Amino acid sequence: MNQKVKPVAYLVGEAPVRLWGLGGRERLRRVLRTLGIEVLDDAAAPPPNRSVLVLRADHLFDERVVSALVDAPGVALRASENGPLVALHAPVNLAAAARAVLQGEQPADGYLIETPQTLASAYQKRLRKREAPYVLPVTPGEQKALERRLFGTAYKGVTDAVTKWCWPPLARRATAFCARRGITPNQVTLTGLALTVAAGLAFWHGWWAVGLLCAWVMTFLDTVDGKLARVTVQSSRFGDILDHGIDIIHPPLWYAAWALGLPEGSVPTQALIWVIVAGYVGGRLAEGAFQALCAKFSLFVWQPFDSFNRLITARRNPNLVLLTLCALCGAPALGLWLVAGWTVLSTVLLWVRVGQAWVARRQGPLQSWLQQVGQQIPADSLAARWFAS
Repeated sequence: MNQKVKPVAYLVGEAPVRLWGLGGRERLRRVLRTLGIEVLDDAAAPPPNRSVLVLRADHLFDERVVSALVDAPGVALRASENGPLVALHAPVNLAAAARAVLQGEQPADGYLIETPQTLASAYQKRLRKREAPYVLPVTPGEQKALERRLFGTAYKGVTDAVTKWCWPPLARRATAFCARRGITPNQVTLTGLALTVAAGLAFWHGWWAVGLLCAWVMTFLDTVDGKLARVTVQSSRFGDILDHGIDIIHPPLWYAAWALGLPEGSVPTQALIWVIVAGYVGGRLAEGAFQALCAKFSLFVWQPFDSFNRLITARRNPNLVLLTLCALCGAPALGLWLVAGWTVLSTVLLWVRVGQAWVARRQGPLQSWLQQVGQQIPADSLAARWFAS
């Protein structure tokens, strides 16, 4: 089959309940749309010389499984080793009978039988974690459990301590609130942008309480918008650029505003701003240098130490903890000194890790510790506790 010609798709059945406000067919339509796959009406005949995907809409599909199936003509998918057929990718010569095979009206002769675990990889590069791929039946009794599963799979495995351990329970409730009311991820992101500007202005005027409140709500919404986009399958190019652009640009501006809001003479304002900005940019450059020179994955998933370092390294949320604690103690200037020192130390450590990776690369290609098939981590180890879902 010509690799440039994408298959078409049919959906069979419907889920008995909605998950995060979406029915089974609509969820699959959105997933397939992101992959450039056209979903045909039930009565439409498949175009000639096109392979055909058929999926059961009464099951919840891990997006990795759908993506892998698109690239696997001749595969029929079972939900588990002894489970029912839930999807197939019929090559051109079997396209006419594809729906009949999935519905059990014809045998699956000529297909390679796979399961989610054998078809798709457990490693999720974008979310920096390992998690077994799945296809699960949608039933009314499992609605809440499936929604929790979707939310959990949308969460990054390697991130800062606040995002990993403080936000999830609140973020799940906020995500549910937005999903039920049709609030889009981009609307959440734009609200966060407004709060970003408000926090910066408050810091500039020395209004620490107001600024910190705006800043923390913004960081919380920065978690919600991504989770909302994933559980409702509404990711967009614009939203991704907007979200990541805000994330990259605003932290040094906040620190500069904080410095300018301090009483004159309490800190060497200009010098401290330059130190923090240079350290921040240097840290980002170290991450880019690792991917350009050493490996095509994030520095923070190279080895367990690097994933632990991501919990506390001098990014926005850990630095905001320092500023908040010092402001509560009536010492906002000390907070800025601590942010400057921690930023410099973190950046130096990142460059040390880049150097070590460069040396290690001479022995062969580097591999993320999360991607190493068969690697066993003791259940009572620190790594297992740090990165347990």
